[in-house]
Amino acid sequence: MIVGFGALNLDKIYKVDKIPGRDEEGFVKSLEMHPGGSAANTIVGLARLGIKTGFIGKIGGDEEGRILLSNFEEEGVDTSAIIKSEGRSGTAMIFVDDEGHRAILVDPGVNDTIRFEEINLEAVEKARLIHLTSFICKNGIESFESQKKIAKTTKAEISFDPGMIYIEKGLKELEIIINNSAIFLPNRNEMESLMNLDFRDAAREIISMGCKVVAIKMGEKGCYVTDGKEEHEIQAFPSKAVDTTGAGDAFNAGFLYGYVKGFRLKDCGKLGNWIASKNIQKVGARTGLPQEEELREFWELR
Repeated sequence: MIVGFGALNLDKIYKVDKIPGRDEEGFVKSLEMHPGGSAANTIVGLARLGIKTGFIGKIGGDEEGRILLSNFEEEGVDTSAIIKSEGRSGTAMIFVDDEGHRAILVDPGVNDTIRFEEINLEAVEKARLIHLTSFICKNGIESFESQKKIAKTTKAEISFDPGMIYIEKGLKELEIIINNSAIFLPNRNEMESLMNLDFRDAAREIISMGCKVVAIKMGEKGCYVTDGKEEHEIQAFPSKAVDTTGAGDAFNAGFLYGYVKGFRLKDCGKLGNWIASKNIQKVGARTGLPQEEELREFWELR
């Protein structure tokens, strides 16, 4: 089982004529609502590929929380470790222009308030791998501290996608998680910002800290993957971007699927690229995530 631990957000996706800068105006063409959250998107991607999954998270007693929980149940994700509380569930306002570029404003709600004592540790004990992603940490740091404790105490392998929110905390704050992670999954900008090195040299430093594998997402250029012994720069699959929301999360789903299935490192990266390329062809962080039977297309392409 792969268990996600991160924020749960209801994404409100606004298609706009442009993403305004300071003191600029634009207009909304359409609005869609989709369940989201980085780790949550990855977990749904894995569930669709036939992997047994679960999730550690928190929702409020509102309609947004009901939608988030119901969607997981529809996708077959184990929700026994999702904490229900008073307060607002997390939401993200996502603005997407005609070229697929985006800007995001997040209301974390109760996401930031997960105390370690609240977590259903039975769900953690079932996991082969726990996938961690960032919390906003504006309503508290309990969730971040709980992730650190999970990373230190679990027998499961850890995969970690820090996001820029955590990168800005600096290496010292993230060391406990990185030192206990098997897989590190930043994008290029995050990696270079964290380590103040070229992404290749930065990856070698992370491997020296104890990670088995580093996979760096590079957008339209694909990805770079290394385990310290071999390294590969893998081109992206051609596709027309409609909405890049969740592209990195989709990559993570493909990469982690390959990892737990024992694929070669290069094929893990290729599968991550392919799932990301499928996902950005539709609006929403999860809408384009493929089902298990669609993997035939990947094997034919590679």
